[in-house]
Amino acid sequence: MKKILYIEDNKDTAEAVKLILTNAGFETETAYSGKEGIKQIKKGFDVILLDIMLPDMSGWDIFAKLKNMGVKAKFAFLSAIPVSSERVEELKEAGIADYITKPFTKEDLIEKVKKMIEK
Repeated sequence: MKKILYIEDNKDTAEAVKLILTNAGFETETAYSGKEGIKQIKKGFDVILLDIMLPDMSGWDIFAKLKNMGVKAKFAFLSAIPVSSERVEELKEAGIADYITKPFTKEDLIEKVKKMIEK
């Protein structure tokens, strides 16, 4: 079973995503801050979903820190901040597997996570 970590400070959003992904057959854990998420990394995850705007550090900072630590998971941002397709391409070049804009449908989320795992 593939393991997913979702780092999101909004507990309702985090629990909803956890429920969607767990019901789709993924082992899913949540963290409500960047520091908490980084502490959980040693458990080993296949996919790490990051909110961009967290109270203690940005999703981008978490991504950079985890990459520097040698974490081999696939990373994606889940954010309410819309970005251009050009910016998404820049993020992909930097190592982000996907950028998922909130709100999203559960089908879209599941499909995107499966695609990340398959790559």
